[in-house]
Amino acid sequence: MKKLIVAVAAIATLYGCKTAQTGTDAEQPIIANLDLVNINEDRVSVSVDPDKIAREQITFFIPKTVPGTYSTDNYGKFIDDFKALDYKGKELKVTKIDDNSWQISDAKNLDKVTYLVNDTFDIKGEEDVFSPTGTNINEGENFMLNLHGFVGYFDQLKEKNYRLVIKRPLSLIPGTSLTAVTKPQDSETYTTDVYNVDRYFQVTDHPIMYAAPDTTKFMVDNMEVLIDVYSPNKKYTAKSITPGIKEMISAQKNFLGDIDNTDKYAILLYLSDIDTIDARGFGALEHHTSTAVVLPESMPAEALQKTMTDVVSHEFFHILTPLSVHSNEIHYFDYNDPKMSKHLWMYEGVTEYFANLFQINQGLISNEDFYKRIADKIKTSQNYDDTVPFTEMSENVLADEYKDSYYNVYQKGALIGMALDIRLRELSNGEMGILDLMKKLSDKYGKDRPFDDDKLIDDIVELTYPEIQNFFEAYVSGHTPIPYDQFFNKVGLQQKEFEKNTGYFLHGNIPYIDADPATKEIFFRKGITFNSFLKELGVKGGDILKSVNGKEYNVENIYGLVMTAESWEEGTEVSFVVERDGEEITLEASTFQPTEPTTGIVEKDLPEDSAQVKLRQAWLKG
Repeated sequence: MKKLIVAVAAIATLYGCKTAQTGTDAEQPIIANLDLVNINEDRVSVSVDPDKIAREQITFFIPKTVPGTYSTDNYGKFIDDFKALDYKGKELKVTKIDDNSWQISDAKNLDKVTYLVNDTFDIKGEEDVFSPTGTNINEGENFMLNLHGFVGYFDQLKEKNYRLVIKRPLSLIPGTSLTAVTKPQDSETYTTDVYNVDRYFQVTDHPIMYAAPDTTKFMVDNMEVLIDVYSPNKKYTAKSITPGIKEMISAQKNFLGDIDNTDKYAILLYLSDIDTIDARGFGALEHHTSTAVVLPESMPAEALQKTMTDVVSHEFFHILTPLSVHSNEIHYFDYNDPKMSKHLWMYEGVTEYFANLFQINQGLISNEDFYKRIADKIKTSQNYDDTVPFTEMSENVLADEYKDSYYNVYQKGALIGMALDIRLRELSNGEMGILDLMKKLSDKYGKDRPFDDDKLIDDIVELTYPEIQNFFEAYVSGHTPIPYDQFFNKVGLQQKEFEKNTGYFLHGNIPYIDADPATKEIFFRKGITFNSFLKELGVKGGDILKSVNGKEYNVENIYGLVMTAESWEEGTEVSFVVERDGEEITLEASTFQPTEPTTGIVEKDLPEDSAQVKLRQAWLKG
């Protein structure tokens, strides 16, 4: 009995406090403690304990920006009661430099820093933090730990080993791709999970979601896939969405072939209750071995499955880039003064292209469905300046001049991937495509060997064909718009005008409405073409939407209107009240299937043995 007590005490000491200074050269990891049991006014207590500091001053940071977001979020805004303590528990002098950094004096005597963390999900507007990169604290129910919002770093110590020590209720289990170190149960009501990682990047790279057990696991080849679901009203379960996810990831692995970057992958799905103050930004954030997804719980099952296929497949393909092929700017990411890479066309664009290409390649969608997606991307990309070099936009995406162009990385970025794929197929007589190129780049570099940002295009040309240099100089680093007709002609396709069905408030993923973050008001966008229903209704760009059928709407509940409108039966009388030039106006109409003129892509009538059809087959199925 005495030996057991001593062993437990020793383990507790190892995990929970600074290593004793014994005169040995053993280096302690940086230890971050999170307490999910004793919640303080909806805030989580955190301490970060470094090894002995040799400097007189040191600065502690909470990230301003994290990889994959390409936005300035200032997670330090959610930190309260920051303190630096010496070995006797006395406070050291701390100077707050800005939202995200604290300078600590007399750092040689620093034992640890402590602070409280607020979450983003239950803050109205979430302070513009995209939900899949945000945080949730719901005591005893759910904790969404995007750890860049909880755990910070000391300057010059980001490459040190980290140990995460998380005290949590027994009723909640962790969903993560990390593997916990075994530790004895602390009590009948709580326990502690311990995770060891190599450096701070791996802290931010491994989200953890704590919730009541709702998990499934399955194997795809030699990769274990974990699905962890939080559905506040129990509308969905991990079991209910697993068949579709398994089919999708199996198809992705088959598409990737011999690319094998991870033996474990976690999908963390947080379903938001839009009738309460909850997450409002829907989508996902990629990581090396996991994806954090936030979607509305009110989505119909078929829509949820389709969205999961599109969103999660995109994030999964990030195991190629930027996770396996990335520049120094990504590998040694500066969370508080980030230097952005020139190659968003590859990180996000090629990834988005693969998320669509694999579905036609593996028979999950038809040729026509694939062409419609490409046509939609062409149309959406035309809302942006098509002459701005993509490398220039990418490198400066955090600047005011370019930040509003970020969405174009999923549009023109994917189209750059498509055009490059077709050109490679043409030069190789169908033998080599962009997936083959990414495999070569992955072999040349890999997750632990970043490339020089200015040398990537030269490397691609060396791995492919001299003609590819002209492609990049014209369409990626140059000002020339992609001549889509020329590329489509190579594979026997052409563009054609026709009417396409839309939603009442959305055309695909493109909304006809927008919101003013300051006033929370919803308005109809200016400078766009409205669908046939909105034209019939008499909407004008700039109209502020006040109510529909007597119910008032703003940014907090607009998603409910969008979903409700999709179930309107044809011939239903609807009444909109809008504010136009300071005056409220009532607009009325009967509902019908909205359409919008669009340009589609169709196959030319060509012999099956023609060079164009053969090249198309190699492109889509090769």
